[in-house]
Amino acid sequence: MRAYDLVLRGGTLVTPQGTIQADLAIEGEEIAAIGLDLSGRSEIDASGKLVLPGVIDAHTHMALPVAGTRSSDDFFTGTRAAACGGVTTIVDFTVGTQETSIPEEIEARKEEAASSVIDYALHGEVVGWHPGNEAEFRDAVKLGIKTFKFYTAYASSGRSSDSGVLYHAFGVLADLDAVALVHCEDDPIIDAILQQIGSEAKGKMTSLAQARPPICEGAAIYQVAYLAEQVGVKVHIVHVSSELGLTAVKRAKARGVRLTAETCPQYLLLTKEVYDRADGHFFSASPALREEGNQQALWQGLSDGALDLVATDHCPFTREQKTWKGSFLDLPYGLPGVETLLPLLYSEGVGKGRLPLTALPQLLSEGPARVNGLYPRKGSLSIGSDADIVILDPEKEWTIHAKKLHMTTDFSPYEGKQVRGAVEATISRGRIVYADGAFQGREGWGRFIPF
Repeated sequence: MRAYDLVLRGGTLVTPQGTIQADLAIEGEEIAAIGLDLSGRSEIDASGKLVLPGVIDAHTHMALPVAGTRSSDDFFTGTRAAACGGVTTIVDFTVGTQETSIPEEIEARKEEAASSVIDYALHGEVVGWHPGNEAEFRDAVKLGIKTFKFYTAYASSGRSSDSGVLYHAFGVLADLDAVALVHCEDDPIIDAILQQIGSEAKGKMTSLAQARPPICEGAAIYQVAYLAEQVGVKVHIVHVSSELGLTAVKRAKARGVRLTAETCPQYLLLTKEVYDRADGHFFSASPALREEGNQQALWQGLSDGALDLVATDHCPFTREQKTWKGSFLDLPYGLPGVETLLPLLYSEGVGKGRLPLTALPQLLSEGPARVNGLYPRKGSLSIGSDADIVILDPEKEWTIHAKKLHMTTDFSPYEGKQVRGAVEATISRGRIVYADGAFQGREGWGRFIPF
């Protein structure tokens, strides 16, 4: 009988198509066999456990310059935390500026990401791009980048792309068979609200939800979808947070727009009521958190396929970095989440009957792999795919505490939350990087994965 490098014995393999109790064998960095009574030079007893394709967090921000500071996880600490949470691939972003080109930003970001302990891909952030610079997109594709992020907000910082830039850039990306990722919030609506609410309201954290209401998300998605429809580009809407935004996504899909969309755990599990808390400013993020009814709509969107994946928008900061300075406008925006993505979606989704078990690999593995051009190398328990695998104990109960997690922050938006389902082991390209409650990987193991 052939002996493989590593065999996961007796677990329940979970794919979007169903479940099967079987052994899974790894040879080198790839999945080599699935069957019964397989033999390995090393073996892991996965009896009673769920064996899933490694999670792909398709929206992270490691070492990101924000509001005069930098997100508190770099690529080493952030991917270490990811591995401890069952994530085997992240898709991060280049850092766009007015002074540099997208290809230059790709090369710089790859150097920053060289310390990653799991594999990574990159989205190209589009800042300051203008018609006439089409070669930047073509050169970026040659460098392995086929997804490009645009903003319809943050004009004051120079990141916003107006409708003319979007229309022209979308046409270029359509010709390249690339994907336009878009942060959809209508900047003029936000600006008009900010001009009306006054300085007193700006001194209250609760005003964040008022300043960035669901209508600004819905309106921007409608416009982006219309432009995408006209030029035929594939477009992906990041961090959908509201029922209005989801409705815009559904209507675009119904009329055949080549559109996909994601949401994040914070929009599934948190509401704007957290802004009333004494520590409400720690929850600063964009889009803003919403009223409770939006959560039910988003869960339904995951269940019925209107939303294609769940990502975290992981952008952590410490409590000190989020010190209150008198206005919700003077905070770095972002929340930690890369390490708790899988446990939370299992516990709150599958565990509470909102999602079937097979939705986990669909929303966290295959879905993001397909949207980002990584499938079937990533996101699959198929023979020949990379041996990126997570073993989940579906019965283990634990409580989230920031001090017990591996993310470089002293704050978790889910502090004190009881969770059922815990990562037992994470395997990256055949190498065990997390097991027995401890990180076992090494700095630099992760590779850049071109689209």
